[in-house]
Amino acid sequence: MVEEAEKFSEQDKLVKEKLEAKHQLENYIHQMRNTIEDKEKLKDKLEADDKKTIEEALKKETDWMAANEEAEKDDMEEHFKALQKICDPIIAKVYQKQGGQPGGKDGGDGGKDDEEFEDL
Repeated sequence: MVEEAEKFSEQDKLVKEKLEAKHQLENYIHQMRNTIEDKEKLKDKLEADDKKTIEEALKKETDWMAANEEAEKDDMEEHFKALQKICDPIIAKVYQKQGGQPGGKDGGDGGKDDEEFEDL
């Protein structure tokens, strides 16, 4: 019985890790979509080409997730990292133009968005 519990415990751990990776990718997609569409964030600060690049990448990953609902943890993490490689440099470039922080040189928002881009 103990062996069976250990077996299920390992399976539960793998399922949990897979779901965490899926949620990480979903959350990043949602976060980026909000960032590029919200006037309070970057909507009016992104160049048209950069916004299009991000939108296309978000659509590609959203479509991939819909077609690969049973994808493994490693696949989800790989797609998350690939999406970050596209989006993060664009977002960082916009923030650098604003003085290095969200909301302008003084931060403007009291640091509310700091955790939003903690991976930058």
